[in-house]
Order: sequence, then C-alpha cells, then structure tokens
Amino acid sequence: MTRIHLPGILAMATIVVASNILVQFLFGQWLTWGAFTYPLAFLVTDVMNRVYGKAAARKVVLAGFGVGVVCSLIGTQIMGEFGPLVTLRIALGSGLAFLTAQLVDVTVFDRLRTGPWWRAPLASTLIGSTLDTALFFSIAFSAQLTVLDPSNDVSWANEALPLLGVGPVAPLWVSLAMADWAVKLTLALLALVPFRMIVRRARPNLA
Repeated sequence: MTRIHLPGILAMATIVVASNILVQFLFGQWLTWGAFTYPLAFLVTDVMNRVYGKAAARKVVLAGFGVGVVCSLIGTQIMGEFGPLVTLRIALGSGLAFLTAQLVDVTVFDRLRTGPWWRAPLASTLIGSTLDTALFFSIAFSAQLTVLDPSNDVSWANEALPLLGVGPVAPLWVSLAMADWAVKLTLALLALVPFRMIVRRARPNLA
C-alpha cells in the first residue's frame, strides 16, 4: 500500500463499516439504511480506477473485503433477538458478493476506460451492482441453499408474498433484493456527478 491508495482505502473502509451498522435499521418495508450507503463502494472503486488504475482499485477492493470480514466476525458474536446479528450465510453472501462484484466492476471499468467518460463508471457499476444483489440475497436467504447452514432458519425470508406488495407472489427475499437493486441502479446514475467532480479535481487531464 502506498500513500496514494490511503484515501481510497479509508473511504472504502468507512463505507463498509457504516453499511454493516446501518443494515440493522429498517427504512420502510423493503429496505435498510445500509442500502443507501453500500452502493457508494462502487463510486470509490471507480474513482480509484480512473485516477490511479486498476491495480490501485483492486487494492482498495481487497482492503474493503478485509474490513467486511472483520465486521462479519464481530457480528457473529453479537446476539440479537433471533440469534447472532450476522449468520454464516449472511457472512458468506456478503463477502462473496462484495469481492466478486467489485472485482468485476474493476475489470469492466478498465475495458471501457477509453470511451466516453460516463460509460465506464455507469456500465461497471450497473453490472457489479446486479451481480452483488443476486449473489448476496440468493446465498443469504434462498431456500435452495439451506445446505450452507442447515441450523439457520430462513423460512421468514421465503414467505410467499406479492412482489414488493403489488406484483406476483414470490419469496419475501426476492422483494428485498428487487428493492435493494432499484436503489443501487438509482445511485449508479446519481454517482456520475460526484465521480466527474472528483476525477476533475484529482486529475484535470483525465476529465
């Protein structure tokens, strides 16, 4: 790690820690407050990629993954009303989703970096966010993957309900995933503004 990576690592660590805390608090029926902070991790990765290159972005991702693992380990030791705040499946889903989605983001961004300034951050974040949502929610809550942690009761997440309260009947976790995905897509668009501003300030020649 060098000094140029430190701001990105600190920003990523802050986002990961904040998201792990805020995920405990509900925002409406389908979301937690963590849904609004976690997508900013893609902004940090993309800024580092544009300004310092894919190697620097990967270092920031690995640092964020390490912080996430520590948060998960701490969460497994904190008991809530229904057991540990972080179960084995949630820890696995969170870690695998973060690492896979962020590394894919880095790769997609790098391949598109020579196009219009907005294309690389938008495409990489949309692809990474979709992958992140699919991996996390299916690993953490799908009834088909109970073999990962048979002692963990996820029946609540598989209750059949109208999708987002209005659509066809689907497991509850699918509605949670759809709401989370919608927030990520919205923030991917909004994040283009700070992305442009930060890159212009850090490297005017790249703007």
